[in-house]
Amino acid sequence: MELLEAIAKRRSIRLYTGEQIDRDVIDDLIDAAIHAPSSFNAQPWHFHVATGHAREAVGEAVAQSTRFLEEYASVLPPELLDKAARFYADLGKAPVVIGVSVPQSADEVDQVNTLVAAGAAIENLMLRAVDLGLGACCITAPRWVVDQVKAALGVPAERLLAGLVLVGKPAEEPVPAERRRDVATYLE
Repeated sequence: MELLEAIAKRRSIRLYTGEQIDRDVIDDLIDAAIHAPSSFNAQPWHFHVATGHAREAVGEAVAQSTRFLEEYASVLPPELLDKAARFYADLGKAPVVIGVSVPQSADEVDQVNTLVAAGAAIENLMLRAVDLGLGACCITAPRWVVDQVKAALGVPAERLLAGLVLVGKPAEEPVPAERRRDVATYLE
């Protein structure tokens, strides 16, 4: 698949078949992720891959966040709130959950650099997933239960959980959302 085709085809998949993904495929995704750029080649990321029982533990931790969704009741229409609750309840049946952690830093510039690097690694991973015919979704929302999620993933206390990447065979094909075109300012 050509790069621009993968970029255009990538969607946040929130419903999976539940079919297991082979370890060599997961290794391939991680290999794509580690080729991302990072400030001074620091490569600050660590990937905490949960499948099987570990994936179930992560899912149970994330499912606890559904009780906090009421906070969004005033901003989300009821159908989206219900959809979010169902998604968090079982993570869309994704068989693989990859936590991406980075070192915590009191230095703001350093923390921004590590988070940007993590984001680049996540995008590489997600684009490779599309290339392999898989679906992926990056979520950062379960902040209410981040300590439980970190514990389920074995993320050390001194590391920040930048996000979770769900991976699996897609059981949906979301309609592409219209992209805004007023996002650039050109200066000469």
